Amino acid sequence: MGSFLRQNPPSGMDRATFISVFGGLYEHSPWIAASAWDQGLSQSADHADGLLRLMKRVVEEAGPGPQRALLRAHPDLAGRVARAGGLTDASRNEQAGAGLDECSEAEFDAFQELNNRYTQKFAFPFIMAVKGSQRAAILEAFRQRVENESDTEFEMAIDQVHCIARYRLEALGKCED
Repeated sequence: MGSFLRQNPPSGMDRATFISVFGGLYEHSPWIAASAWDQGLSQSADHADGLLRLMKRVVEEAGPGPQRALLRAHPDLAGRVARAGGLTDASRNEQAGAGLDECSEAEFDAFQELNNRYTQKFAFPFIMAVKGSQRAAILEAFRQRVENESDTEFEMAIDQVHCIARYRLEALGKCED
């Protein structure tokens, strides 16, 4: 997880430091890191898999209300907030890495139509861990997933949130080396 984290393992961090370092793994949801710390950190949390397993359990045990709030904390993909520069650094980098900051007007319009349709149907934004994906593949996944049943899509969105958290933890580790 990077040299800083090897020297300062999560299990040895105080609450404020832990939340400061890991509170952004889940978009606008530092409550997950806080709850993970409050449950007690063993040395298994000093490794990416163990830390992510703990944080995933926090989300799973939180129940549908907090899970929906977690999903709603995410921005639209290639949305107006992105164009206005209102994304978190992590979201901006993730969307830019997938080329979503370079949408043509037709692509932007397609994303806006899908964002509106999806949010009306599911009451949370479309969430996809876009690392390694390109605009065309993201749009195709979007078109397919907007047709899902609510329960199926809720589970897929939660799974994608966990994937995003993993990517962010990996990026944190790379930045700390």
